[in-house]
Amino acid sequence: MKYLSTRAASNDVAERKRFCEILLEGLAPDGGLYLPERYPQVDDALLLKWRGVYRDQGYAALAFELLSLYIDDIPPVDLKAICDQTYTEAVFGTREIVPLKKLEDASTLRLAQDRPGSARTVLYLEALSNGPTLAFKDMAMQLLGNLFEYELARRGEELNILGATSGDTGSAAEYAMRGKKGVRVFMTSPFGRMSPFQQAQMFSLMDENIHNIALDGVFDDCQDIVKAVSNDLDFKRKYKIGTVNSINWARLMAQLIYYFAGYFQATQSNSEKVSFTVPSGNFGNVCAGHVARMMGLAVDKLVVATNENDVLDEFFRTGVYRVRASADTHETSSPSMDISKASNFERFVFDLLGRDGARVKALFGDVLAKDGRFDLGSDPAFSEATTRYGFESGKSTHAHRLAIIRATFERFGVMIDTHTADGVKVAREHLQPGVPMIVLETALPIKFAATIVEALGREPDRPARFEGIEALPKRVTRMAADAAAVKAYIAQHCL
Repeated sequence: MKYLSTRAASNDVAERKRFCEILLEGLAPDGGLYLPERYPQVDDALLLKWRGVYRDQGYAALAFELLSLYIDDIPPVDLKAICDQTYTEAVFGTREIVPLKKLEDASTLRLAQDRPGSARTVLYLEALSNGPTLAFKDMAMQLLGNLFEYELARRGEELNILGATSGDTGSAAEYAMRGKKGVRVFMTSPFGRMSPFQQAQMFSLMDENIHNIALDGVFDDCQDIVKAVSNDLDFKRKYKIGTVNSINWARLMAQLIYYFAGYFQATQSNSEKVSFTVPSGNFGNVCAGHVARMMGLAVDKLVVATNENDVLDEFFRTGVYRVRASADTHETSSPSMDISKASNFERFVFDLLGRDGARVKALFGDVLAKDGRFDLGSDPAFSEATTRYGFESGKSTHAHRLAIIRATFERFGVMIDTHTADGVKVAREHLQPGVPMIVLETALPIKFAATIVEALGREPDRPARFEGIEALPKRVTRMAADAAAVKAYIAQHCL
């Protein structure tokens, strides 16, 4: 299997690379994002086999089966050992790793704003937040940590990871990489924009290979700096810069697994379809669903749920992709989605436009930089976002989050976090009769305790290992949102 950039010319085969090359690279040299040159196709026989593998052997075995389609430059025995090391009941709390929770007949969760006669079907939550940092990012980041350590040891090299986080990527990356041989982490975050719990998870780590950098700005500023540093090829090569953000294909690839696991739990046979609703700001989580669907998984709809920062909802409604300036990026009670530049969106547009790398390069490299927006509304391909690729979307507000958190707890005794509440709200607007709807859970409620208290009048449960975390000493460096300053910090700490 080889990989190409979303900005590569269609006949440019010389630049195509194997998995372990792009694992450590992140962005492509031309500024694009890597994708496989083709999506492996999963037929009924293979799906049937995988259904049995997950049922009888577990999530790690399913991960090995699926990842083997994308990774052919790691010996199978080693890849299997990495999967077995990563996905354990000890780390994720259950044998299923990502168990489904059924919210009964979804029509029973009826709120004042629901349409009369809403479709009746089964609504599930897929639990993705049982890992070390209580967020779905652990599902991929734990695998990345083990893949990085394996490949660096095989090469006898080191890697300096530069990342950006709006809340959960940072802690998931740091917990996955802490103590790993040959790895340093430089994680940027927007100063004051994360919840106190999220900040404490990151800033309380004292490991020498972990560096937290709080920038004066919003998440998009952090993400822009990561891309700017990655696009400085001389600096990138000198300091061996890699990424763990979802611009790294390996992260997205790892997220494929839980779409298949969720499907197998919600269905009895491969003739059944399901839909997924995904709270999304950076488009990475739902982009994995797009790839799973392209592989042949029987997904009816992929529903993108946004908060007040609705750049993705606006695109799927109108065809206009319009990034917002920092001053126009709302600070919300689902802060991990306070994003106005969805970096993974380029991967979907690449597929939507028939894998025309030259056109994608023009849109994301030229038009977006010049105008801050592009419009595909009149392009014949735009209608295929829904008709061919199954995308739909919706948005949620703070008031919706409070109502959904309250109703879900009162009706089912299930406490959900603010981002998952965005997902449940939008999911209910896109139910189809007889098609199970799976909402991907984002994080445990304790990460956003203030809003839970506002909605329910009580503190969410806190795992014992995180008692008092906010009071621990902090290790963090604050600086201006400036790429040169970040590069100087990296250079200083790589001596």
